[in-house]
Parts: sequence; structure tokens; C-alpha cells
Amino acid sequence: MITKREFMQAALATTALWGASGYGRWGRLAAQQTLSQDKLLEFDDFGNVTLIHITDVHAQLKPIWFREPEVNIGVGDAKGRPPHVTGMDFLQMFGIPPGSPDAYAMTCEDFVALAAEYGRMGGMDRVATVVKAIRAARPDSILLDGGDTWHGSYTSLKTRGQDMVNVMNALGVDAMTSHWEWTYGTERVNEIVGELPFPFLGANIFDVEWDEPAFEPYKIFEKGGVRIGVIGQAFPYMPIANPRWMFPEYSFGIREERMQAVVDELREEGVDLVVCLSHNGFDVDYKMAGRVKGIDVILSGHTHDAVPEPVLIGQTVMIASGSNGKFVSRLDLDVRDGQMLGFRHKLIPIFSDVIQPDTEMAALIDSERAPYQAELDEVVGKTESLLYRRGNFNGTWDDLICDAMRAERDTQIALSPGVRWGPSLVPGDDIRREDIHNATSMTYGQCYRTEMTGETLKTVMEDVADNIFNPDPYYQQGGDMVRVGGIAYAIDLSKPMGQRISRLTLSDTGEEIEPSKSYTVAGWASVNEDTEGPQIWDVVESHIRKTGTVKLQPRDTVTVSGI
Repeated sequence: MITKREFMQAALATTALWGASGYGRWGRLAAQQTLSQDKLLEFDDFGNVTLIHITDVHAQLKPIWFREPEVNIGVGDAKGRPPHVTGMDFLQMFGIPPGSPDAYAMTCEDFVALAAEYGRMGGMDRVATVVKAIRAARPDSILLDGGDTWHGSYTSLKTRGQDMVNVMNALGVDAMTSHWEWTYGTERVNEIVGELPFPFLGANIFDVEWDEPAFEPYKIFEKGGVRIGVIGQAFPYMPIANPRWMFPEYSFGIREERMQAVVDELREEGVDLVVCLSHNGFDVDYKMAGRVKGIDVILSGHTHDAVPEPVLIGQTVMIASGSNGKFVSRLDLDVRDGQMLGFRHKLIPIFSDVIQPDTEMAALIDSERAPYQAELDEVVGKTESLLYRRGNFNGTWDDLICDAMRAERDTQIALSPGVRWGPSLVPGDDIRREDIHNATSMTYGQCYRTEMTGETLKTVMEDVADNIFNPDPYYQQGGDMVRVGGIAYAIDLSKPMGQRISRLTLSDTGEEIEPSKSYTVAGWASVNEDTEGPQIWDVVESHIRKTGTVKLQPRDTVTVSGI
């Protein structure tokens, strides 16, 4: 008799061989055929449950450019495992032809040339078209939002997330979890949550005073005779990665024992399928899946990974759906007698020139943006270079931000947070105010000026490096390395905490940074309350206006070893 695990492995093998996920077969055909909406949405209905997953939209309502990372290093057990495979290695791993639509959507390879051919991606009006098409085929499908939804744009900052709330309500989300949402502060989050027509899930969010669960841990859906329990897992490192003073009433954490207890509770409630809607990050979810028993599906978010095939950890299927509205995942499941017996998956790329915008959603988006349109469209400068952020080390957008801070704040050194949100710009693009905000907009964007000793600077960098490259995923917070301007350094990923960073120098002169000497430093996104300074978007705008046309090439100020 075939076991459940054998059945699942067969399902995964079938996906890879004949394209049940949409990539084994579609990648090869797409290189030869014209893209069409019907082809992008093509899916053979399967089983009796359909989950639709979007995550990490970061308030991007309109189509964007978004270059995937060139460098995404896995450490420990994650080395060489998706999502820590990029570029040509990624294409070879998943059998995707270079130059194809999939290659453009999923990697950094030939990005500028392929962008000219295939156009922008995303746009919530296009996402609405895809969601409606799936629901037409599967009326009982469940739409789940993995969080990082209300933050990351000019309009979301101005409306304190309301533009995105209105759009997601119209999209018909069935449940969500959270991360950057909390940077609007406790009062604003609770105000929005109180009016949402769907649950705001967070099994791992506790009230600090009473040490009790503070939000709904899960929602049980009954669809097509199947009882589906969806658990929400908010970003666990909120008080470390973001300002604790904005939400002092709550504590977070991975809370592995709590997750197991909630899974067990759902099983006692008689659910047939347990789904974890997670904002842990891919590697944290991978570890958790191997330690918490009884989770059938993890819909992973936070680390912005677009993985074209499901990942199987024991009997748990894990899905990663990218970011910035570039993808929508559809997952069909065969659930019988309280067991998941098979699945079929497709990561649907949202090619905005191919998928027709939903007219109702397009009208709503335009109305949300209308009061700010003049400010959004104001041209500040132009770029002759590709501006991108994603990657473990400096991207050109971050180099531009660091240059702006050093020039406008008159410092030797600049530090910029290794956040993964922020669309790209291609050579020849105007740089509009909206573009600057897409890379910088947040509720604590003050650009500070301070002094640090060389010893303090190294300590800061060592701490961030451990957050990214600790071999234990439970000690990783999921961003990228702090971006630097005005300095060069070496990093050895094989070393333990406190010993990874060496050869710190001032990149302008080559002078060695001395531990006891003080240096002027500019930075932004400090988690400290009462940080003073101009807003980072104003600093960047001022610099670009003075520069006129941006010309930046990737810099070789970081030497990486121990991979």
C-alpha cells in the first residue's frame, strides 16, 4: 500500500516532470510562443481545495520593474538549496531557458534587455484579474495575504495604509498576517483591524501585560465539505528588526511550542487540512516545518523568494510567492478523510502588458492615487544605470541612497538598512518622487548624523551579518546585509559571530579604519525613538536634483569568502 509520503513525493516528481506547477513545461513553451493571458492562467483543476497566495506586496499598486537577486547565499543546511540559488544556476535547476519570460520574471539574468522585451510586472488590477479567474474556476478557493501589504509607497505612507486596506478589501482577501503593518503603531493597527471584513491572524502575537494571545490565532474555513484551518504567523522578530516603541503592548517570537499547540487544537477541532500563513521567512519556515508536526501547507513570506516549485519538508508542502505583486500562487489540493493526498501548483507571473487589468480594481486604484498624482509623477532626475536593491550586499539603489546621505549630511560613511522591498528602475527611466518613496518610504525614515568609533562600526556590521548568515535559521531575521557607503570591507561567512568582518577601510582613500578613531556616519531607519534628522526621501531627492542624471555601476567594495 502506498504511504502518504510516497504519494506526496510522486506528486512533487510529477510537478517537476510535466509541469503541474506551470514551470517544468511552461518555461520551455514560453520561449517559443507569444505570451497570452490564457496561457499564463492555464491550469488543470485538481482535487477539492484551492488556496491562492499573495505576499509582500509592499503597497505596490501599479506595475513595476523588479530585478531578482544576483546574490542570495545560503549558509549551514540551506547552502545550495532554493531559494539560495540565483542566475544561471537557478535556470538550470528548474529547467528554465535563458531569455524566456520565466527567466526574466525569476532571475537577474539579462534583466535590462528582457525588461525591454517583456515589460513591467505586477499591478493590483492585474492581480485582481488573476484572482477572479481562479475563483471563476474554483468558487470555493481561499485567498490568503502573507503580510507586508500596507507599507512601502508614497500613498501608503500618506494614508497610513488605508489605500492598501481598501484595495485588499476589494480584492476579497479571506485572511492575512503581518509585519511592516505594525510600523504604523498599535493604535493604527487596531483601528484598521477592527474594521477589516476578514481575520488578522497572529498565533504568535501575545499581550505583554498578561502574556496571553492577543489576536485570532487561526480561522477555520469549510469549503466543499473540507474543513481547513489557517494559522497566522506574524513576523517573529518585530521588536528587534523594527521599533519596539511603536507597539510596546505586544510580543512576538517564533513560539514553536505555541505553533504545535495550535496545530494540535485544530486537529482536535476536526479540521482536514492545516495551513500556516507565515511571515517567518523561508529558512525559518523550513526549520519550523521539520519540527512542528501536523502542518500540511506553509505559505511562506517575508524573504521575498519566488520559488517556482513547491518544497517538500517531510509531509509539509511549502510555497513561496515572491513580492511586490509580481506573482500569485495557486495551489490545488486533494484532501480526503482528514489527509492531504496530493497537490498541483502554479506560480503565476503577473506580466502587466499581457494580463488585462480588472476595470473595477483599476478604477479604485486610480481613485486612491488621484489626490497625490501630481506629487507622485514629479520628475526629480533621470538614471542611465539600472537601479536595483535585491541581493545580499550593496545594490545600486542603495549606493545612490548612501551617496545622497554622505553628500547631504556631510559624512565620511553612510549606512543603509538591508531591506528587501523597493522596485527597480531601468536605464533611461525618469526618477520620479514615487520611485524614491518606493525605495525609502516608512514611518521612521529620519536620516541621522552621528559619530562612531571604528570599533562600534565593526560591532554594528558584525551584528547585522549574524542576523543574515547565522547557520541556525532561528537566529536569522531575513533581510540583507547593511548597505555601506564610503567604506570597504571583507566578510568571511565561515567564521562565527564577531569574527566575520575584517579589512575595514575608507573606500575614498584606502585608509584603514582604526578601532579607537571616530568617524562621521549618516544612516536612516533607526529603531531608536526620538531619532532626529531630515526624512531620507527628502535627502535622496535633494541629491538627485543636484546630480541630474544618475550614473552608477555596481561597486566592488565588499569581498566575500567562506561561501
